[in-house]
Amino acid sequence: MLQAAKYIGAGLACSGLIGAGAGIGTVFGSLILAVARNPQLRAQLFSFAILGFALAEATGLFALMMAFVRRLACNYQISKADRELMINSDTIEVRYVRKTEY
Repeated sequence: MLQAAKYIGAGLACSGLIGAGAGIGTVFGSLILAVARNPQLRAQLFSFAILGFALAEATGLFALMMAFVRRLACNYQISKADRELMINSDTIEVRYVRKTEY
């Protein structure tokens, strides 16, 4: 059940890619319309379109990165058996001991 929730969370984190795709489509659709109206400004408009593409793609890649972080960070959990509670007279320390078995 918990594993399914992790996959659902990672999938929902990827929903930002929808906005990135729509933004990229809008940028290049507007570029086509602008070049059709004024072909002399093609080079200048194309450089602005590439800038818009980069910004829209950056938001999509950020959403994808968050999905991977969410998915991979949830895999690293320390079980209760691996935890060792050490109580000193002055402080309480929690030390995590990772036992590896090969």
